[in-house]
Amino acid sequence: MSTAAEPRERQLVISGWAVSSPYGLGRRAFAEGLLARTAATAPVDTAKWPVPYEDAGLIPGFDIKEVLGRKGTRSMDRATGIAVVTVGELLEDFGRGLAADPEKTGLVLGTSGSVQSIMDFTKDALTGDKPYLVDPARFPNTVMNCPTGQSAIRHTLKGPNVTVSGGSATGLLALNYASRLLRGGHANALLAGAAEEYSVQRARLERVADHGGAEADPLGEGAALFLLESGDAARDGGRQVLATVLGSRFRAFPESGRAGSALARCVEEVLADAGAAPEDVALVAPGTPAGLLGKQEESALDGVAGERIAVRPLVGDATAASAAFQLAAVLAHAGARPALVDRLALVTAIDRDGTVGATLLRLG
Repeated sequence: MSTAAEPRERQLVISGWAVSSPYGLGRRAFAEGLLARTAATAPVDTAKWPVPYEDAGLIPGFDIKEVLGRKGTRSMDRATGIAVVTVGELLEDFGRGLAADPEKTGLVLGTSGSVQSIMDFTKDALTGDKPYLVDPARFPNTVMNCPTGQSAIRHTLKGPNVTVSGGSATGLLALNYASRLLRGGHANALLAGAAEEYSVQRARLERVADHGGAEADPLGEGAALFLLESGDAARDGGRQVLATVLGSRFRAFPESGRAGSALARCVEEVLADAGAAPEDVALVAPGTPAGLLGKQEESALDGVAGERIAVRPLVGDATAASAAFQLAAVLAHAGARPALVDRLALVTAIDRDGTVGATLLRLG
């Protein structure tokens, strides 16, 4: 975890990013839609998606074979396809020089796994024709680290390969894990972020989940990934420093009524570590969960200055990719507003299963 007083050669920076979102594939579509405050959720085609929701935030027209080609995609599920596409976008735009040392370039990807793949494979095991019952080529999709592994294989990333899962806080957890790997000398550069798929089974499970007494938000999907490396490595590679990661804090809460106090502690500690005050923050990207948790997040941030950037109301509940979308939104705003250079941005997350987190950035 870095601080504002840390020597430049030790500071970790974000020097690239890529997004696949309900606005479309690519950073430009995401930034334009987000900055215009355009809602990306739309009515669901119930013939294709027999789900208990009227609206969803789907990546428009996303088809794995059309985007990636037919080679190696026959058994690829949606979660893996979204991750592979987004990793490819990031490397294409910002990966110059990374291929020269693939053993030192890795991937830390947050995901919930594919509920659809797990349940489909289980169903086939019970109802499929003997003697094989199931298609063995689809078994890897049932393992949570499939998107991470497939992304690394397809794009020749031979460094650390890590899968992280933490609900709505997943994106921040992945960024923090990548920071620890870099500080430990396990890699020179890491792609860190999170991905989530939309599926029938996920929608059905979310419909019966506890949302704190509030109506569940429309579900969203997509991925956001960030290139994390030292500031010197970014400059040596000809990449611009988009943001410096000043630190992260995480806590667990045993019951929903204590989520706000846990998050407030995270915010207080991450600001203190950076030698910053609540009034120094220029941008805040909260998770804005539904119901009681959302109210507690607002309370925890009550003393923090800064413009609020709400992402979830526009793209839907992207679950594992939520915090990654929030971080991408911060970079989109920073890229469009030069006055934010050298200002602080705070990203927060609350997950209903008991995790809160806060990450502080200095915009480049």
